[in-house]
Order: sequence, then C-alpha cells, then structure tokens
Amino acid sequence: MMCECFSLSHICSNCQKTLLSPILHKRKVLGSIPVYSFYPYDAIEPLLLTKHTDVGFYIYTLLAKNSLSKFAKEWSYDARVASIGIDDNSKSGYSHTAVLNKALKSTNITPYFGKLRAQNPYKYAGKSVEERLINPRNFKFLPFTEEEVILVDDIVTTGSTLTEAVETLALQGKKVILCLTLTDAENK
Repeated sequence: MMCECFSLSHICSNCQKTLLSPILHKRKVLGSIPVYSFYPYDAIEPLLLTKHTDVGFYIYTLLAKNSLSKFAKEWSYDARVASIGIDDNSKSGYSHTAVLNKALKSTNITPYFGKLRAQNPYKYAGKSVEERLINPRNFKFLPFTEEEVILVDDIVTTGSTLTEAVETLALQGKKVILCLTLTDAENK
C-alpha cells in the first residue's frame, strides 16, 4: 500500500520497519496526565484516512502491532491496569479504538471494551475547540474492576475528548494514569 511492492500484507514488512517505527511524542491533558503518541500526523495521515473503509481494519491492526503492542510488552507498572478505548462503537464494520485497545493486552494491562461510550454522536473531525466544548461526548460509563486506567484513542487534536473521558472516569473513582494515541494532530 505504501511502496506498491508485492506483499501478502497491506503494508510490506520493509515499509513497516522503515516507515512505521514509532517516534514517541508526549504532551499532557489536565496539566498532569501524559498523552503519548507514536507517530507524527503527517507520516500516517493517509493510513488514518482508511479508518472507515474496508481496508481500515487491517491498517489499524498493523499500526497497533507496530506501536501499542510494543509499548505493552515493554511497559511495566506495579499494579494491573485497565485500558479503555474511547467510544469503541463499531462503525464501518469494526471499531478502530477497539482494535488499538486490544493490542495492549499484556501481563500488566487488561483491555476492556464498551466501558466508555459517547452518547452524543456529534462528529469532532475538523471542528474547533469551542464547537467541541459546546458539544460534549456525554460518555456513558460501565463498571470494571481496576482502579487505574490507560485511555486509548487514534488521534488527539485539542485534547477535549481525552479530558472529558478522564473527568468521566474520575467521577466513577477511576484514575487515568496515561493516554495513548497513534498520533497527535495538534500541530498538523
């Protein structure tokens, strides 16, 4: 898909090694919660645009394998934590955040699905901070055991979705220790 060489995978192994090696970027939401992103937005923008297409599931699975799976294998923590994909509703036949979240399964991380779903279907893509703030996601929370949480999303732009998710979880007695995204589109 990237180099147009023959491959049984959607992205050949050479392109995965050379073009999909994560370059970690960090910022914070709510002043103290780290948000780690794995790729520069411009480097994977065409791949992100496959999200709601038939090939999107395979592309997101490859992106997750090359970033979130590697993170989960190397990350250590004193307690078992939950990972929650933000608004993991199925669209176009699959949930892109569920694909990313599933890749985090490890000895320290338990992925949960359907635990934080937006009740407001408003589309945030291309919208300003003001529009996002006046159209909150209104997340519905479903309980899970772990007290500490990793939030997972594909793109962070303004940070408003992550902020609202953190606040929703805090009201339920959960503590978000970090957020993981494929990319940070703040400076695109």
